[in-house]
Amino acid sequence: MYRRGVRPVRNGGEPGSRHRRESPERSAGPPGAGPGRPPALRPPLPAVRGPSRQEAIYGRPATAAEPHVSPARAALRGSGWLWWLLATVAATQTTLNLCRPLISYRSVALGADAFAVGLITAAFALLPLVVAVPLGRLSDRLRRTAWIVAAGITLMALAPLLLAASQRLATVAAGSAVLGLGHLTFMVAAQRMIAQRSGEDALDRNFGLLTATAALGQLVGPLLSSLLLGDASSDGGLEAATRQALLVAGATAALGLPAVAGLWSAKRPTTADGGSAALPLADLLRRPGVPTGLFTSLALLSAVDLLTAYLPLIAEERGISPAVVGALLATRAGASIASRLLVDLLVRRWPRHLLIMGSTLGSAAALGAVAVPASGTAAMAVALALGGFLLGLGQPLTMTMVVRAVPPETRGTALSLRLWGNRVGQVAIPAAAALVAGSAGAAGALWFVGAVLLAATKAVHSSAARHR
Repeated sequence: MYRRGVRPVRNGGEPGSRHRRESPERSAGPPGAGPGRPPALRPPLPAVRGPSRQEAIYGRPATAAEPHVSPARAALRGSGWLWWLLATVAATQTTLNLCRPLISYRSVALGADAFAVGLITAAFALLPLVVAVPLGRLSDRLRRTAWIVAAGITLMALAPLLLAASQRLATVAAGSAVLGLGHLTFMVAAQRMIAQRSGEDALDRNFGLLTATAALGQLVGPLLSSLLLGDASSDGGLEAATRQALLVAGATAALGLPAVAGLWSAKRPTTADGGSAALPLADLLRRPGVPTGLFTSLALLSAVDLLTAYLPLIAEERGISPAVVGALLATRAGASIASRLLVDLLVRRWPRHLLIMGSTLGSAAALGAVAVPASGTAAMAVALALGGFLLGLGQPLTMTMVVRAVPPETRGTALSLRLWGNRVGQVAIPAAAALVAGSAGAAGALWFVGAVLLAATKAVHSSAARHR
């Protein structure tokens, strides 16, 4: 049935025929607009906008479930290089955390006192403070960083051999410095490789896997050290025991070298970003999110160090045995591994800056709960489980925060600057905490680092608000 006065034109109907054509003006509009009626308005297209400065640095949560493949699943495709890299991380981090206590025992076996042990420990961070940024610059200029990974592993395999052969404290200090240089070289290259080869949606996931594997090495290394040394003491074969254990450490690092072949044969990144001019350090530090990321990273790392150093003293004051202290620290480490494995799921649910603030604020509260004199073993275990989860969450997020705040051609430099800041923080914050602990007791050190974490929370909130 046709509308009144309008019938379809047959055979092209000429003007004046009994089947007249509807005028274009009257027929304009979508179907359903009758003659003489104004055409229906189409709904405006939604505005398309790019990410804000805050979203570029801190990310934004995903909305409702989308039909396409999730970022995590997409990141798993074509990331064979990542598993080779994680194999090298496992080898080097186990070596590092096996060697660190062995260096102290080796020093004691050669007659070192507490002051000498402190100097030898400081030698570990000496060379990294000098070469961190130049190494980052070098990694930015290269499309392939696999050979820097290999160089770092080689140094970490040679350092234990030098330590095993040492008969003088100066040689032990030199071996400690070489170990620190190898570790920094490896970490700069490994973090740069993730920043270079990962898509923007996979950065949190891949940095989370990197730090989770490193935390696993922090668990395994000291256990190996205890097993290898056994009941050796300074009066009964400690020198020979440390020599054998250090040889095992060198072999453990060398296990990472075959995995470098997988990194070398992996497909090159599709984009080359090494040809651009290097950004001055002052300009990097002025980039929104960079100073906040550096400060938050060193605050979280120093909190872990101070907790490890002062928890035994707090436990001794409360009559808690060393075995229980070991279990508490293992609880903290295990919770950190869990949070780093879940970081990709969490960052797709909440904005990155809220997760970082939760990490620092919650960690401060957990450390405060441990420091409260009335806290018993059960309360400390709960606090350390929660605090370990939150302490572990912040590190990979600050890596992504720093990486997304700088141009792609300077990501290696920014990450090396972050590592440099971590080393500075590992010296400055414990030194300040020692002054507080001298007057307020061991718990005062945890109160102090809790205040540093609160300051980091404020810094993240202010940075996110300024660049929203």
